[in-house]
Amino acid sequence: MAADRPPSNSPLLSIEGLNKAFSVPVLRNVNLTVLPGQVHALIGANGAGKTTLARIVTGLLSPDSGRMQLANRPFSPASKSEAERAGVHIVQQELNLIPSLSIAENLFLNQLNNRAGFIQRRVLHQRAVDALGAVGLQHIDPATLVSQLGVGHQQLIEIAAALAKRCRLLILDEPTAALTEPQVDQLFSHIDRLKADGVGIIYISHRMDEIRRIADHATILRDGQVVACDPVSAFSLEQIIHLMAGRAVEHESRHRQRTFGPIALRVEQLTRAPAVHEVSFQVRAGEILGIAGLVGSGRTELLRAVFGADRPDSGVVSLPASNAPTRRRFSSPRNAVRAGVAMIPEDRKNDGLLLRLSVRVNATLGRIANLTRPAGWIHRKAEHLAADRVADSMQINAHSLEQPIAELSGGNQQKTLIARWLLHDYPIMLFDEPTRGIDVATKARIYHLLNELADAGRALVVVSSDLTELIAICDRIAVMSAGRLVADFPRDQWSHDKIMSAAISGYLEQSLEPN
Repeated sequence: MAADRPPSNSPLLSIEGLNKAFSVPVLRNVNLTVLPGQVHALIGANGAGKTTLARIVTGLLSPDSGRMQLANRPFSPASKSEAERAGVHIVQQELNLIPSLSIAENLFLNQLNNRAGFIQRRVLHQRAVDALGAVGLQHIDPATLVSQLGVGHQQLIEIAAALAKRCRLLILDEPTAALTEPQVDQLFSHIDRLKADGVGIIYISHRMDEIRRIADHATILRDGQVVACDPVSAFSLEQIIHLMAGRAVEHESRHRQRTFGPIALRVEQLTRAPAVHEVSFQVRAGEILGIAGLVGSGRTELLRAVFGADRPDSGVVSLPASNAPTRRRFSSPRNAVRAGVAMIPEDRKNDGLLLRLSVRVNATLGRIANLTRPAGWIHRKAEHLAADRVADSMQINAHSLEQPIAELSGGNQQKTLIARWLLHDYPIMLFDEPTRGIDVATKARIYHLLNELADAGRALVVVSSDLTELIAICDRIAVMSAGRLVADFPRDQWSHDKIMSAAISGYLEQSLEPN
């Protein structure tokens, strides 16, 4: 819901000389202006300062110096709630829902209707139904616990919560990172409506096609400083990438022709109700298999069931090329790891990293047994050498290896998580959204790494919401729809339209079934 706004030629948000440092400077003399009804893209590599700037505007951090104005009035929110009372809202890259509460409670946590201290559940339910309908989730029960949802659905709930509030300025930080194309289209329709209502929008994304499609103006940050600020139409893609990186980013052919080895992973009739039903597939050594599908199709749940993070109800997983090709279902991630299966999870914040601990600890956590002396003490020198090696190979940008990983950008956190598994020679690696919320240069590094792993004979399974990404890097793409694997396309037989048609086919069949 839009709020009163200043004239369209008068700035909605003005930022002048903003500075912020942690152990090192993060923002340096940043200036930014957002007009009413304008989508202003904020672009930069991971660690450039984009999220820090967004958190300052929304009261989650305080600047060291500089000033802000909102609708020509001084603006210095001391908290997120104070910023929200002024009509400034944010959908953050790292989700901030409360897993133990319902969708409805998360949507209106600070606005729970109550009478005599009791929540009016009927009123709350109807408000939640309306909010969910705005983002295409009208089929989901608002009483569902957030902990039962995947990251894609959680992202949409965060967006729904922001759209349901009085809004003058909306900041979207990588809002489409876990969304599929139809959901992106729906979000952009809402953005157009907000623009027409005079709402200012700061749009943070690494997806250049989205920025060119939705944004009016762009500010580019590098190392905490503004290096360019112009209409989006004034930039070419090459210029944006060069300004972000301070150098030209090399474009390599992302897909390589490879000779595949024997079957390394075979999944047969795997079921984990209600999300996964009788799924079968196989991957050969040296092959990259992509898993496509809409949010909620069961992609993440499939990988978790294969890895034993969620125990399957039925079906078998076998590793024919291993020394012990036993047909089994992994009862835990520990058992999967011992068998030679690694997994980079979709939700790095909750499932992958120890946010309060250092980069060193997070990078070497998976090899702790090999770094421990017989008496139980960790061999510190060996640990540091191992951490140095993987940090260098993944080009992790940190002040030091002792820096808490929570202080790193999302892209550097992701690189640390991937680096952890590179200390081992796992023959099978499962990647769930490996490039979610990371910049162009880091994506190129991860694509190069995936190719290197496949060239070395690893069997890779990659889940991604970015169909263009899967088409670029994969040897084969399997498609999930409504919990079932409905298609399997070799590289010379797929097309964008064929994959999207398969992705919705399961839902069309459901709608045709008699009640």
